[in-house]
Amino acid sequence: MRRPTPDLGPALAAARDGDPHGFAQLWRALQPALLRYLRVVAGDHAEDAASETWLQVIRDLDRFRGDLGAFRGWLFRIARHRALDEHRRRHATPAEDADRTSPDAATVAIEGEGTDWALQVIATLPSDQAEAVMLRIVAGLDVATTAQILGKRPGAVRVATMHGLRRLATHPQVCDRTAREAAAEV
Repeated sequence: MRRPTPDLGPALAAARDGDPHGFAQLWRALQPALLRYLRVVAGDHAEDAASETWLQVIRDLDRFRGDLGAFRGWLFRIARHRALDEHRRRHATPAEDADRTSPDAATVAIEGEGTDWALQVIATLPSDQAEAVMLRIVAGLDVATTAQILGKRPGAVRVATMHGLRRLATHPQVCDRTAREAAAEV
């Protein structure tokens, strides 16, 4: 379940004006969802893609125009591009050190075993469905913003999300876990 997002409008305005405290507030509020999304689309390179995403945000924030919803869309669009860059980089050169990235302590504390398991199951979906589910359900973006990020029509996003959710509902690991939890409650 998604936690309510604090009013980040003032933080966005402050960050746009160069205030590091405003930027820190944006980062603290949005980084967990960004990392969850990137873990599905960039795998082990999620931390690298997230770092590159925030670096680009820092570079370009003074030129950004829009409200918080537009900022979230812009942030996830940048993240998607950085994830694609990481994917290209991985396939262009051999893996130098496959386990060089490890989650930081804050991430481990925020995300428990259940979240990691859910992200692993979502990652088994076809990529269009996984991205649609992550952006719509996990990151909480609207259909129009998700469609812009993915370069798809809103109807295609709705269909991909629906197919992904249906596939998750019948996924063997989900069914098994649901049955075990139901049996434990009895």
